[in-house]
Amino acid sequence: MDFEPASIRAFRPDDLDDLYRICVQTADVGQDATALFSDPKLPGHIYAAPYGVFQPSLVIVAEDASGVGGYVVAALDSRAFEERLERDWWPALRARYPEPTPDLAATMTRSQLSAIERIHHPWHVSEDLAERYPSHLHINLVPRLQAKGNGRRLITALVTRLREQGSTGLHFFVAQRNERAVGFYRRVGFTELPATDVHIFVTDFASPATPHS
Repeated sequence: MDFEPASIRAFRPDDLDDLYRICVQTADVGQDATALFSDPKLPGHIYAAPYGVFQPSLVIVAEDASGVGGYVVAALDSRAFEERLERDWWPALRARYPEPTPDLAATMTRSQLSAIERIHHPWHVSEDLAERYPSHLHINLVPRLQAKGNGRRLITALVTRLREQGSTGLHFFVAQRNERAVGFYRRVGFTELPATDVHIFVTDFASPATPHS
């Protein structure tokens, strides 16, 4: 069946709501997780919006006739980005989403509890990983834009920008149960590092073999 290809373009400030929407619509291993959150913006506060606020030059969106339906976001220097969030992003969110009491936690979904936990106790990249692969990304596409080459196009555009901005390498993590995403990243050409509880994908920009080639 013919389809109109999505356009891949730079992020604009008015795309921020789309980042939030797409993030929750793909937060359940690529499926819609809206019903799992009392506040649908909660996953976007962690995995999408801060990149649009603090690293907009490394946010790229995929847009078709129905609107923005995909994005890739990245941080050039993961360690510096973590410090920026600790200073300018997490404090307000910690006040807005306090750690729940046991009674309140019993009424929340696992996804919501996990997101609140991440706000109060952010994950930090290891020194070894950050030294060799300082940049990191998150990418999501709603179903209508999946399996049409848009993910590869977004990554290609992002890798070009990271190289232009001087990045020496890129890393990201994928949940063990997200088998479809794992297969995609392997096909695109990322290298997988040994790990037990999560998939770790990397690419070294000093190497001639990169995912977009």
